[in-house]
Amino acid sequence: MRPLLPVAVLVVSALPAFAEVSEVQVAQQYGVSFLPLMLMERDKLVEKHAKAAGLAGVTVSWTKVAGPSVINDGLVSGSVHFAATGAPSLITLWDKSNGAVKGVSSMTTYPLYLVSRDPAVKAIKDFGEKDKIAVPSIKVSTQAILLQMAAAKTWGPGEYGRLDPLTIGLSHPDALLALTSGTGGVNAHFTSSPFYEQEVKFPGVRTITTSYEILEGRATAVLITASSRFRDANPKTYRAFYDGLSEAIQTINKDKRAAAKIYLEQSQDKKNSVEDIVRIIDNPDYEYTLRPEKVFKTAVFMNQIGSIKKRPGSVRDLFFPDVHPLGGD
Repeated sequence: MRPLLPVAVLVVSALPAFAEVSEVQVAQQYGVSFLPLMLMERDKLVEKHAKAAGLAGVTVSWTKVAGPSVINDGLVSGSVHFAATGAPSLITLWDKSNGAVKGVSSMTTYPLYLVSRDPAVKAIKDFGEKDKIAVPSIKVSTQAILLQMAAAKTWGPGEYGRLDPLTIGLSHPDALLALTSGTGGVNAHFTSSPFYEQEVKFPGVRTITTSYEILEGRATAVLITASSRFRDANPKTYRAFYDGLSEAIQTINKDKRAAAKIYLEQSQDKKNSVEDIVRIIDNPDYEYTLRPEKVFKTAVFMNQIGSIKKRPGSVRDLFFPDVHPLGGD
């Protein structure tokens, strides 16, 4: 009977390939940049495209987290199937997994803003020991990597970590509260919309620099990440998510006023008006798009400072093939 055991094991291990997951786990963070996911949740777009592909009964669980550290752990463990993160998180996971984790697509291109309420700080070079800069996650978030880029530009490549000791990990809503109230000594925040627009209304708060200035051009701020393991085992579900995201982006870009109303409803944001949100997403610097921008440049920097061991050959190495026809960098 012993020779039959390996065959039985092979049969059991092969079974999941015939049945895709019935519940999809999606992790995201806070802000108007995540509007496509809010629309996908509200209109059940993943479920819609899954049903069209012959997958009945698929449900989606949407989870909000404060920063990328938790999301990265979820992707590695398999408890998260799709994650909305910044480019550095994707790049880090791509490197650590030897390419098993990749980008599904970009989602939102927009500037991130470094603001300060310290009157002595007018440029990156003015930050010192007295300052505390809030970022979503220390060392691994997009904002943390951008600070390293800015430090390298200001003080030289070897000084890329000079601002790291000044950072503190806070979600954008908590950082907004800390900055405007002075809680915990936080006097700077590398923020995103709509929190930026609220913060600059407070006396003394000013913009020091932006992600576009640091990266010297438009840059993807939020993208979608997944694992090859999930994609290979659930090709229809993966495609349903991709098509749902594409539909959500098209819907938003078609009618931004309607999209702004959806954001306020889904986020339960009481501090902004429809006009406030339209003003943000209708800005020429702000775009919902599947096309990645400046992701490769970020990866090159992270390789240069030793944050990742392997340097990708191009942006294509970092993303699954579905998005390759769109180009990008």
